[in-house]
Amino acid sequence: MPSFVHGFPFDPSYGRTLDDLSVIPAPPAPDGFADFWRARHEAARTVATEPEIGPLEEERDGVRIHGVTFTSVGGERRGGWLALPADGPVRHGFVIGHGYGGRQGPGPDVPLPLPGAAAILPCVRGMGARSPVAGVPDAADAHVLHGIESRETYVIGDCVADLWCAASALHELVPGLAAAGPLGYLGESFGGGLGALAVPWDDRFGAAQLTVPTFGNHPLRLTLPCAGSGESVRRYRREHPGVTEVLRYFDAATAAGFLELPTLVAAALFDPSVPPPGQFAVYNALAGERELLVLSAGHFEHAGTVAETAGLVAGRQRFFARWLGR
Repeated sequence: MPSFVHGFPFDPSYGRTLDDLSVIPAPPAPDGFADFWRARHEAARTVATEPEIGPLEEERDGVRIHGVTFTSVGGERRGGWLALPADGPVRHGFVIGHGYGGRQGPGPDVPLPLPGAAAILPCVRGMGARSPVAGVPDAADAHVLHGIESRETYVIGDCVADLWCAASALHELVPGLAAAGPLGYLGESFGGGLGALAVPWDDRFGAAQLTVPTFGNHPLRLTLPCAGSGESVRRYRREHPGVTEVLRYFDAATAAGFLELPTLVAAALFDPSVPPPGQFAVYNALAGERELLVLSAGHFEHAGTVAETAGLVAGRQRFFARWLGR
């Protein structure tokens, strides 16, 4: 197990070895789990996204990057970025989720995993200056509690819908992409958890990569202190125990049991923000072809961060070349 000097008042490895983590299960699906998500997906697919591309903002790493807006569920406009190949035709497409820090730009998600790829990098509702929503907090610890009183109002459900609508917008913006083959999904942390919830129900995707995914195994997460958004949920549950029933419908590990597409998970042994037991629960539950990349740490800078990041990028490229390359 990795050992890092840190100032957290808890152990970010939570006393688990890799062997321990490899057997952590997903909670069973509550009644109507699949029907709940399929209905939400069907509703999102009926949205007329009406995407609009903004001016060119930068060109680098083989892509031209534009601002983009599109309509999501509830008639709300979402913002983000669109990356298009600087040269040649579009041969692949990706939807790329972001972490709970929001997104100020395409950042390290570019370059894309495959040559000739286009990607939409949406900001989900309430996150960042491009997707503000009145009444929805933009700070992670408050955002994660918004509407948590019921499964119908919980903001996480609408954030998942924003990803589905982003996929619709990408297909509309890049004619012929739907015929070129399935999309890939990339998501880290918050975006990893949202991806696990989103991808199982959407046949437009062909493979997914989830890095240190959150929202895995809520019953266990609620017992583990952390420095991330999960701490807000843990504290809220102390005063509102009924929220446990709502969270059952937003468990990324439970959803992973319905995820039959090839999926690469990068999970960390040490992570103060997203407890590793939840990350590994997502991987362990995957129903299809799966690949695990073990990181020594997540959400924590250390001497090996640069090397591990390079390994993750290379692993991601190999993974998508295998499953989506053509």
